[in-house]
Amino acid sequence: MALFLLLLQQPISSFYSLLSSLTLLFLLSLQCKVASSAIILSLRHHHNQLHHQRPMIHANQTNCEVFMGTWVRDGTYPLYQSSNCPIIDPEFNCQMYGRPDSDYLKYRWRPLNCDLPRFNGVEFLLGMRGKTVMFVGDSLGRNQWQSLICMISTSVPQTQTQLVRGEPLSTFRFLDYGVTISFYRAPYLVEIDVDQGKRILSLEKLDGNGDAWRSADILSFNTGHWWNHQGSLQGWDYIELGGKYYQNMDRLAALEKGLRTWANWVDTNIDKSRTKVFFLGISPSHNNPSEWNTGATTTTTKNCYGETEPIIGTGTTYPGSYPDQMRVVNMVIREMNNPAYLLDITMLSAFRKDAHPSIYDGDLSPGQRANPDYSSDCSHWCIPGLPDTWNELFYTVLFY
Repeated sequence: MALFLLLLQQPISSFYSLLSSLTLLFLLSLQCKVASSAIILSLRHHHNQLHHQRPMIHANQTNCEVFMGTWVRDGTYPLYQSSNCPIIDPEFNCQMYGRPDSDYLKYRWRPLNCDLPRFNGVEFLLGMRGKTVMFVGDSLGRNQWQSLICMISTSVPQTQTQLVRGEPLSTFRFLDYGVTISFYRAPYLVEIDVDQGKRILSLEKLDGNGDAWRSADILSFNTGHWWNHQGSLQGWDYIELGGKYYQNMDRLAALEKGLRTWANWVDTNIDKSRTKVFFLGISPSHNNPSEWNTGATTTTTKNCYGETEPIIGTGTTYPGSYPDQMRVVNMVIREMNNPAYLLDITMLSAFRKDAHPSIYDGDLSPGQRANPDYSSDCSHWCIPGLPDTWNELFYTVLFY
């Protein structure tokens, strides 16, 4: 009423000018609200569509599908420099260990019909004040853990921190905010024990690991790569299932059984009203150039070594063969009583053949670096790099 009386007292020209300004402010406010609503609706839709075997596409152009889209060049990236983040492990620190190009750092993920909000480390710390975020899984989870710490640290360079590395638990604390960000190494999620010198992968046991997870406010799980290892890289001597021991079994069947044990543990032990649970989708490798050189008559590429540009496409078609492991992940999460939120990074990561450490890995010897056909790491990711986008999506789900 007071605003209305004030308007009546103004000259007619001032009245229309003020009315025009108010209208513009209202439209701008509405536009921002609509943009945020599109992201929220997309995230809710994706959470409710976990049954898909391939990522779903919205036909309604007013909606935003954050896990579908394309990579675009953006000169404001990367969000931080590796030289300013001492937590990065040598195997992920590509710039420190001689990678000659840097264009792979200049790409931003643009979802269909919207943009992701810019990551804000201060907002993350304020929103998580007094809480614990824990990543649980294999070295891809460690990739994401270190990326998130770097992204936050660059926003608060003067804050007090503490790092405690251990096995299986490593912890980084932002002391001024009471925020703890941890990584718990459990590459299978289920337990692996040693009995009479033999490593036993127990597909139906998890409680020993789970005791350390219950207190976290945010839990982000991942698994996948270790289930495929063969020969000397295989992580077990025997698999235990139903009281019987096997030297080997179908890897997808073993993954499914292990994931069902994990899912049952989450449903039974986690109070979803207090703890948010995420699952990171399968991170694709780029060891087979036929998946991105379709139609090429000749290629000298043996793996991801030498790749400096992402696959640029429509963002709606998966390059190569969609991972069977993701079909298992989708199925198990869909059937949970309280489904974890699937951070479905598989397709957007598949486009990034350029973002792996390759031979620029501080753990490789000079002789190994000289033989990229056999030594290139095409499974992990450089930091800064692709895991930053995983964390931008993680941030979006948590705060928008």
